[in-house]
Amino acid sequence: MNKFFCAEASRQAGEDIIGSGSIFQTYVLVECPNPWEYEAFESKQVPDNLKNLVAEIGQSNQEIRFLLITNNDGKKTKKTKVLIYDKSRKKLSRGYNKREFNVGSIDQVAGVVKNYLAGKNSNCEVLTEPTRDILVCTHGSHDQCCARYGNGFYLQALATIAELGLDNVRMWKASHFGGHRFAPTAIDFPDGRYYGVLDPDSFKSILTRTGDINCLNKVYRGWGILPNPIQVLEREMLQRYGWDWFNYKVAGQIIEQSADKSIIKGEISFEKPDGSGYSYQAELVKDESKTLQIKGSCGAARESTFLKYSVENLRVTSEMLVCLSA
Repeated sequence: MNKFFCAEASRQAGEDIIGSGSIFQTYVLVECPNPWEYEAFESKQVPDNLKNLVAEIGQSNQEIRFLLITNNDGKKTKKTKVLIYDKSRKKLSRGYNKREFNVGSIDQVAGVVKNYLAGKNSNCEVLTEPTRDILVCTHGSHDQCCARYGNGFYLQALATIAELGLDNVRMWKASHFGGHRFAPTAIDFPDGRYYGVLDPDSFKSILTRTGDINCLNKVYRGWGILPNPIQVLEREMLQRYGWDWFNYKVAGQIIEQSADKSIIKGEISFEKPDGSGYSYQAELVKDESKTLQIKGSCGAARESTFLKYSVENLRVTSEMLVCLSA
């Protein structure tokens, strides 16, 4: 019997991966060596106080995602790194703000996170130069495609960063953050943008924000600060404004939608570095040719329907929205 790989099935179906970026207010990234269990925070390396905190916050339905991370340099330091990325509270945003901590051991992580959530300072916080932290899912015990495609891509990514001489980019192996069928899949912080089906060429363009912007049509999953359907509209804006779009502050919202979500009226607003800004509206209409039924993971018992949209009737509705970022 041939073994089923969800990433292969998605590729063969020609799935459009846009609109699949997860949406969270806060990401808590905890350095922890492999191997990880299917539920990463049930791994034996994770202390009970951290397991309990993750469970408690999970039950509270707060928009907080905990992830385990590691890298090839993990054995060179005795410290445990904690990265907290919090989505900007401003209406127009470029993504997330970072806080970074070096703690003596993973047993102290729960206390640091509790202090952060309570608005208290921790003496283990460190100030760093601006960096990009790129997470690649390699969590093979959760889905085999993440190991099959993620591990190899991680090594390729390290080589690409070295080749380009980028000293402000850190690559991390990460526990499950969704989208196994798009492996290798990644999150790029501080933006909080999701990518999938990555290869060295598209990754180089993402790192340098140069080259053919159309490469994002294949690998861009969406921006996690925007509602999932609006992520489809944002990709359309990328095509219009090119790589400059990554320098804009953006906001998006669903204005109205049909009961079956087959038609959605959406809006996206943005501000350029010079202070000028615009607002666009469009209809996001169910695309019958792209909507498909497919297994969402290697272990799925049955197929699910994944609704895909096309952007129609895109138009400018206002200009000079500089007041929104005040």
